[in-house]
Amino acid sequence: MNTFNRKSLYAALAGLGALSATGAAQAVNLSPEGLGQVLIYPYYTTRAPASLNAYNTLISVVNTTNSAKAVKVRFLEGKNSQEVLDFNLFLSKFDVWTATVTNTVTGAAVSSTDKSCILPQYLAASGQPFVNFKYATDGADASLDRTREGYVEIIEMATFPDGTCTQIQITHSGGVPFDCAGLSNAGAAFDATTGTGGLFGAVTLINVFDGSAYSQDATALDNFNYQVPIYFDSGDERPNLGFVLPTQSAVIANGNAVVTNWPVRPIDAVSAVLMHNSVINEYATEPGILANTDWVITMPTKNQYVKVGTGSATQPFQRNFNGTAGACDDISLQTWDREERTPSAPGGFSPPQPGVVPKLCWEANVIQFESAGVLGSTNSRVIALAAGQVNGWAQLSFVYSNAKLIGGFTTVVNLVNGVGFSSAASATYAGLPVVGFAVQAYNNNILSIGGKNVQSAYGADFNHRYKTSIIAPVIAP
Repeated sequence: MNTFNRKSLYAALAGLGALSATGAAQAVNLSPEGLGQVLIYPYYTTRAPASLNAYNTLISVVNTTNSAKAVKVRFLEGKNSQEVLDFNLFLSKFDVWTATVTNTVTGAAVSSTDKSCILPQYLAASGQPFVNFKYATDGADASLDRTREGYVEIIEMATFPDGTCTQIQITHSGGVPFDCAGLSNAGAAFDATTGTGGLFGAVTLINVFDGSAYSQDATALDNFNYQVPIYFDSGDERPNLGFVLPTQSAVIANGNAVVTNWPVRPIDAVSAVLMHNSVINEYATEPGILANTDWVITMPTKNQYVKVGTGSATQPFQRNFNGTAGACDDISLQTWDREERTPSAPGGFSPPQPGVVPKLCWEANVIQFESAGVLGSTNSRVIALAAGQVNGWAQLSFVYSNAKLIGGFTTVVNLVNGVGFSSAASATYAGLPVVGFAVQAYNNNILSIGGKNVQSAYGADFNHRYKTSIIAPVIAP
């Protein structure tokens, strides 16, 4: 097992003629530069931590290319990743679009003062409310409160050549698009050509009254689909992450570039590049600075494997979505303090239920370490730390025996010597497809500076680290 060496991926794809001959140059991959055709924002929230005000979530997407584009912007709630709003966004050359997810009396809404064109023609000035139509009957919670946390997908659908009607209409002049009012789905579909990538974005969870802000780059997938335009009308839930083409993934693991074909389910190609068998990060619960830690663990492809009901889900996931019980996957969690001490038995959620394996049960999960939490999530579980484990690091592992994907024909390139390649009839990817990050909040709890008492809240956020396991029986070339 090894963590991704992302910067080696493009060198492998571009520099080895034998691998390029397999068509891997168009395999979907985690972009080492952070630019891509698909952006996954791991978490949004408008919830309020205990006794504090609600967060707002700021979202941005940047078009770094000399091509006008259309992207699908999709917001998904965090329990069963059901869509709560989507629309088509049109980006002029080198354009930036920003929006804010805010709290409402009943749920959440998105608003934007940005001038870039969208279809339908506008977002409500006071905020476009999220809706519950897709999850109202899944048995978990039909209220709009459920829209207050989740995650976001942005998928490039098409580019528009210079001189086409759509390109002219959405191009800015003096800071304003030429003709958003004249834009139509029919015209955009007629003018659409294949995507070219070059998108990046970021998300910031900001609590003004608490004085905290946590920012993360969106996870960028490149080579998602350079073959055909995938423009769909606003009001159509397509495209989704299953529209990858070709259905092939490229991943760095175990010192190799691994390229696998997924002929049965296209979504498996996207899951493969997000597949990890362990999630690793630090935690801090130091009482003297009132430290709190939350981990966000989001599973962006889970909704395409899990159905509403009881019983087993489609691999690699373990269980279907069973109302308020969620769709649970078994885990183990091991902690180490800062002096490398670890409890004699792996930790778990608090309070522990005798004989029950710890689980993650939602699409966007928040794990709290011995605290009231940082983000105020209702999709949260509390980790019970052993005595003395105040600060340190933890490793969360997926332990379900069928938490794996088995792909088709696989090409393996050795990155150590950079020569040759080997092929296998299949490859086994262990774990689950996940993205996320950790946030830590602190408070100096009245610090005396120059004879004056000063109270200050502050915090930080950290990317997760991962372990990846891919087993490919090697066939000599």
